[in-house]
Amino acid sequence: MHILVTADTLGGVWTYTRELVTGLVLGRDRVTLVSFGDLPTDAQTRWMQNLPNLDYRPTAFKLEWMLDSEADMEASSRYLEAVIAESKPDLLHFSQYYYGALECDLPRVVVAHSDVVSWWLAVHGEEPPRSDWCAWYRHTVTAGLEGADAVVAPSRWMLTQIQKHYAQPARFAVVYNGRTPHHFNSHADKDDRLVSIGRLWDQAKQISLLAESGLKCPMTIAGAIESPEGHQSGSQPAFGKSIELRERLGSSQVRSLLASASIYAATSRYEPFGLAALEAALSRCALVVNDIPSFRELWGPTALYFPANDPKGLRDAVMRLRADPGLRRHYSELAYQRARRLFSAETMVEEYLALYRSLVQERSMAA
Repeated sequence: MHILVTADTLGGVWTYTRELVTGLVLGRDRVTLVSFGDLPTDAQTRWMQNLPNLDYRPTAFKLEWMLDSEADMEASSRYLEAVIAESKPDLLHFSQYYYGALECDLPRVVVAHSDVVSWWLAVHGEEPPRSDWCAWYRHTVTAGLEGADAVVAPSRWMLTQIQKHYAQPARFAVVYNGRTPHHFNSHADKDDRLVSIGRLWDQAKQISLLAESGLKCPMTIAGAIESPEGHQSGSQPAFGKSIELRERLGSSQVRSLLASASIYAATSRYEPFGLAALEAALSRCALVVNDIPSFRELWGPTALYFPANDPKGLRDAVMRLRADPGLRRHYSELAYQRARRLFSAETMVEEYLALYRSLVQERSMAA
């Protein structure tokens, strides 16, 4: 099968795409990959070296959630239509809503990684204010969802957000994101260190909770300070001397950091999935997790939760694990086993392939 896949290079979607595309081409499917958002660095494309059956087309077109992106979305659609006409794929897999409404007679999957309205609600407690751009964005997302043959979400919680704020897809599925376990070191000696990974500019990641918690233990926070558009969050937290900030880490540096950490703090108030927590679990970190519905769905009883958005609760949960090494090892093993059982890249690719085959078969039978 030949699948055209779209991605962006600005966050977790790129990691998700790497796992999906690698699994597809090593399974002898053919992939045409088109990326948007920004041109990738050499480090971001290193994984493609020596992969068979992969045709990569990088672009720097804006993404639909960016302000003033309307002209770029229209231009990127025309570009994508040309690539489709040239490469002749059997199926389209979009990581952006906009392209679900493309005019072409091919089965298409739209993946709901996240969206602006549910992000805004989680961060601000109310829907975004009305504006021309917001009206355009809502229309764009709805049209893309309604144009898709199938809509996929990375959690049941994210699927409910799509259904609540935009449209009821005719066909939908939940496919959990996956990572390859052997990419992570689950047997390294652990330091007495807490790690958290998240964009400091993104209020949804709520990294500021760590500063507000008053924790005095050694901590490392990894994540970009500025957004892709050059903006920082409205107020930067005052991190103490015990907190090490590392703005830009490569994948090997992230693996080393997680391998040596004993505790991972997932502080997000909005997280449709959360690949960083999965990577920490595969590195045998104990998970201390904000008590939000998506994390409850994903991690069940294998994480230690703190009351939602409560810095004191975060501090108490971390200190409980630091004071009891046996309990910390217990939670690290629980998270590790759940990650391997439910969130492997192999399982993710198999589930997508089953969906692809059914859509292609249905389209063929209807022709």
